[in-house]
Amino acid sequence: MIESKRLCFIRNNQSKLRGDKYINLSESSNSSQNEGSQIGKRFVLPSTFVGGRRFMNQLYFDGMAICSHVGFPDLFLTFTCNPKWSEISRILNSMKLTPTDRPDIIARVFRIKFDELLIDLTKKHVLGKVIACKYCIISLQIQFIKFISYSNC
Repeated sequence: MIESKRLCFIRNNQSKLRGDKYINLSESSNSSQNEGSQIGKRFVLPSTFVGGRRFMNQLYFDGMAICSHVGFPDLFLTFTCNPKWSEISRILNSMKLTPTDRPDIIARVFRIKFDELLIDLTKKHVLGKVIACKYCIISLQIQFIKFISYSNC
């Protein structure tokens, strides 16, 4: 629902977002190679729209810039949530709910565990001293991706 509202805002405010400045879109609509099913009103997603092509490109280029400066990562970590974690089960069972009923509780427990993992890796140096660290939130799936490079692995 939130993504739908964001897309509606972007579609209705293209002039404010300077979507008309992209010449490639207008040139491709004049091309003779377009099929009838592909013709329609196009709009430009800003690079801040999570999950869009420009957003993903921006993350890639940020990661490559970090790699060129400090070297390639020694560890690529994907941290996802398990709705059967004991903390979540304990809270939901007492209220007689399922994990899909309270995504806010799942997100909160996930964030707490993620922050603890981050502290263990960056402040407590569990795997060695961190010389570069980048993390980002991908989509609404509550998934974090970390690029970590250690000095002594």
